[in-house]
Amino acid sequence: MRAGRGRASLGSVRGRVRRPVRGRWRLLGRLVHAAGRGDAVSRHELLSVRGHGAAWLVPLVLLVAIVVGDITTGAFEIISWTVLVPGVAAAICGVRGTAVFAALAIIVYVMADTVWQHRDETGSAGLILVVLGGTVAVVAAGVRVGGERRMLHMRDIADTTRRTVLRPLPVGLGGLDHAAVYLSADVDARVGGDFYDIQPSPHGTRVLVGDVQGKGLGAVDTAAALLGTFREAAYHEPDLATVAERLEIRMLRHRAHSAGLGRPEGDRFATAVLIGFSPGLPDAVDAVVFGHEPPMAVGPGGVRSLPVVGGLPLGMAELDSGRPGTVPPVHRLRLAADETLLLVTDGVTEARDPGGAFYRPADDIARAVAADARSALPTRLVTLVRDGTLRHCRGRVADDTTVFAVRRREEPADG
Repeated sequence: MRAGRGRASLGSVRGRVRRPVRGRWRLLGRLVHAAGRGDAVSRHELLSVRGHGAAWLVPLVLLVAIVVGDITTGAFEIISWTVLVPGVAAAICGVRGTAVFAALAIIVYVMADTVWQHRDETGSAGLILVVLGGTVAVVAAGVRVGGERRMLHMRDIADTTRRTVLRPLPVGLGGLDHAAVYLSADVDARVGGDFYDIQPSPHGTRVLVGDVQGKGLGAVDTAAALLGTFREAAYHEPDLATVAERLEIRMLRHRAHSAGLGRPEGDRFATAVLIGFSPGLPDAVDAVVFGHEPPMAVGPGGVRSLPVVGGLPLGMAELDSGRPGTVPPVHRLRLAADETLLLVTDGVTEARDPGGAFYRPADDIARAVAADARSALPTRLVTLVRDGTLRHCRGRVADDTTVFAVRRREEPADG
């Protein structure tokens, strides 16, 4: 099920990711990450040296070049080009920096006419041009900086919203090692309909990964509603099937509420995978699949798809049985202690290369695990799939993308 289209921006890696991405895809990840945080942030990163801003060097070099060119080619009035200096500063410097370069341009122009006198005076027309150009540049810098501040404020709001929906997960939560990568397809929105969470409970630890159809704030609102229900039901309900039923009912209630408010979301649905880790089942998990990509098990022995018969997405069960609230069955799946459960949204499986071929992460995972069994660890696994997805689609994912990996924590050996 597709959940929205757009350009890619890279979100954060959640979990204990310590190893850097290698090769040129590490550079691509940084550039996409900078783009996702806004033009202002990426520009400041690119125009900095060892963490210190160096944007002022560009207009300074331009001013020096103009002076040198004017002196060495006295037949031309190149000095009038100083009007370009504050214009360049307005594009990359702050208001104060632009004002400084506007003043420098005027001083240099006056000195060329009255002190150096290596050619005929240009007259007042050129001076008026430089003064007027500097004034316009300072005003333009003020407008640009104000717009960047508003944009960054909105980005902070979007990031806060995303962190509220996709809450940070502590290391070892519920006895599980976990890691996640979120890639937003919409650079401007910064938030989408993908969601995931882990909820420990007296009945075991439950995991939910899903993808709301559509994008924007409506999808985020739906994801938040489902996660709120999951956190409560997964803690209190002993039966995983009851948790699944609560999610289906919540989806229907949310759609009815949205329709009552006049929002155009009456047909919204969500695909999801609900996993239950039970302390009494050390070599198996329970799973309910709502029209989602089935999970994969990754271990030293390779990659295998888990045999799950998925039902319809959340909010669409009545199309199958005619009874609202009916959910897919619970499947018990074998999962060895050294295997990691990998769950991805369709941003991974529907990523296409320029030739239109879909990405198949299992092939890359199998090669990586064969070369190094530690590639099955959650932190390495999500990084591997993320890099493979970006490499396959040349950094332009067509949908919000989540890669989530989880496994039981190894019990410390008795000393």
